Amino acid sequence: MKKAITLTALLFLVLLAGCSADPEYKIEVTKPIYFQQDTEVPFEIKVTEAKKTVEGLDISAVFSMTNMDHGTTEVQLTEGTDGMYEGNVQLPMGGKYEIVFMLEKDGKKTEEVINYEVKEPKGVASINGEWITNEDLNFYKFINYLQLAINRETDQKRYTGDQLKEALSYWDSQEKLVEDKNQLLTQIVRLRAMAMLAEEKGHTTVDTEIETEINKVRDQYNQFESAKAMIKEYGEEKFWETEKQQYQLIVLTQKVQKDIVEKVRKENPKMGEQEIYFQAQKQYEELLVSQVNSLKIEIL
Repeated sequence: MKKAITLTALLFLVLLAGCSADPEYKIEVTKPIYFQQDTEVPFEIKVTEAKKTVEGLDISAVFSMTNMDHGTTEVQLTEGTDGMYEGNVQLPMGGKYEIVFMLEKDGKKTEEVINYEVKEPKGVASINGEWITNEDLNFYKFINYLQLAINRETDQKRYTGDQLKEALSYWDSQEKLVEDKNQLLTQIVRLRAMAMLAEEKGHTTVDTEIETEINKVRDQYNQFESAKAMIKEYGEEKFWETEKQQYQLIVLTQKVQKDIVEKVRKENPKMGEQEIYFQAQKQYEELLVSQVNSLKIEIL
C-alpha cells in the first residue's frame, strides 16, 4: 500500500511538471533596427504566445554579431501596449546579429534567440517604406532659402529706412526654421501623404499639367535676380529636374483640393466663394491629419 501511494505521488508530480512547461513566446521585430554611427537607434518588438499578445514581461536583449567579434551590447526594453516592447541600442556596425532575449514574468524566465540583419538606412525617414533622403532635405532647404531671398528682394523694393530694416530682420529670423530638420520633414510628409491619397483616389498626372505649373513657377523666379542667381549656382538643369518631380506631387495634391472645393460647393449651394474655400481648406487639413495617421512613418 505504501509503494502504491508513492507511485501515485510521483505520477502526480510528473503531470504537474508537464502542466507548468515554459511558455513558448514568439518575438517579431516591428520597428526596423538601422545602424547609425555613434548613435543610439530605437527598435521595437511584439511578443505573442499562441497568437495572443503577452503583457507584463520584463525583457532584456543582448546583441552579438554572428560573423565578427565586437563583443555584446545589452539593452533593457520598456513595455508599451498590446504586447509591444521598445528600447534603444547603439551598435558597432551594420551586419548580421544574434539577439538573445531574456523574458521574465511571474518569476518564470525564458530565453528566445533570433537572427537579425541590421542595415544602414537609405535616408533620414520613410513613409510606407519610401525613403526621405538627405538630398530631399537639402532640396527643400534650398527652396525655402529661395523663397526667403524673394521675400527680401520684394521688401527691398517696397520699403526704406526703419521699415526695410525691420522687414529684413524678420526674414533673417526665419532662417532658423529653414535649418530645422523637423520642419523640413513635415513639409515633405505633408506633400507626399496627400499625393499618395490622390493616387488612392485614382488621380493621375500628365506631362502637360506638370509643365504648365513648372512654367508658372519659372516665370515667378525669373522676376527676381536673387532667385535666378541662386538657381544658377545650384545648377539649373539639376534644379528644374528635381522641381519637376516635386510638381508631379503638387499637381496630385491640387486635384484632392479641387475635389474638396467641389464637394463643399455642391453641399452648400448658397455659400459664398470665400466661405467655400475656407471650409474646403479646413476639410483638407482634417483629411491630411487622417491620411498621415494612416501611414507608417519612421523618423530616424
